[in-house]
Amino acid sequence: MAKVLIVDDAAFMRISIKNMLTKNGYEVVGEAENGKIGVEKYAELKPDIVTMDITMPEMSGLDALKAIIASDKGAKVVMVSAMGQEAMVRDAILSGAKGFLVKPFKEEGIMDALKKLG
Repeated sequence: MAKVLIVDDAAFMRISIKNMLTKNGYEVVGEAENGKIGVEKYAELKPDIVTMDITMPEMSGLDALKAIIASDKGAKVVMVSAMGQEAMVRDAILSGAKGFLVKPFKEEGIMDALKKLG
């Protein structure tokens, strides 16, 4: 069972993603409401997968992604954002993201993205 860290500034999104993941056999080991806390929790919890919102206060998801990849080249981070802008997708992939989900997404969408990570 893969361990997942959910990073999103919206509490309802964290709850929604957590419910989808636990229902499908994933273990949610932590949650963070901004990128700075997400980076700290990644180091502390060593999850298998991170779902990372892009637009957050204090530290953006892209900056948090870069920090996590800098500390762990093998990190599996799936970016989640309401903004499906191509530049952001490209930046996230070039920075090491293993996938990208655009909100709102269906449960199958997040499950497919996580299954591709192995």
